[in-house]
Amino acid sequence: MLFIINSDNPQMRLIRKAVDFLNDGGILIYPTDTVYGMGCDLFNKRAIERIYDIKRRSRSQPFSFICSDLSDISNYANVPNYAYKIMRHLLPGPYTFILAASRMVPKILLPKRKEVGIRIPDNRICLTLVKEFGRPIISTSVKGENNEIMNDPAEMEEFYRHSVDLVIDGGILGSELSSVVSLTGEAPEIIREGKGDISAFYGGG
Repeated sequence: MLFIINSDNPQMRLIRKAVDFLNDGGILIYPTDTVYGMGCDLFNKRAIERIYDIKRRSRSQPFSFICSDLSDISNYANVPNYAYKIMRHLLPGPYTFILAASRMVPKILLPKRKEVGIRIPDNRICLTLVKEFGRPIISTSVKGENNEIMNDPAEMEEFYRHSVDLVIDGGILGSELSSVVSLTGEAPEIIREGKGDISAFYGGG
């Protein structure tokens, strides 16, 4: 199923229908401020297992998830003062921040280390969806048969028609992933350089 949702002014009627899919354990493809994400309810283990199977991904590679705002992040991660200041400055934005997980995070997302990757994308559809749902949603990039990033919703709906429950069309996106920054130590550590500007972490302003 494909919903075309306005990226500037999301239709709440369609957002609420998408939330119904999440509440029913469904898997959605949705736009972010980087690439399209595939996700489900953070607390639905069966749906998370389905995404692992769809992506043929090892259970030792945990998924990131999307929170609605900074106060929401503090429910799922331990946030040092310096980390809070950094995130307040950069979020919403194209970053995934690695933080120490709180007890709220389901064990399926903590196979080895007690750390989580959390995003607050600068995308109105995505944030409206998470806020209306009231809980975080899993976020993993949508890739095609040859492991390439997919950015055309119509192609994704065709390719994943029998695997996911809903594709939200928010337009054609780019193919650059988020920058990943660990905030678990005493200073930020760049894990992956992506769309988010990381020059400030190197003292370059």
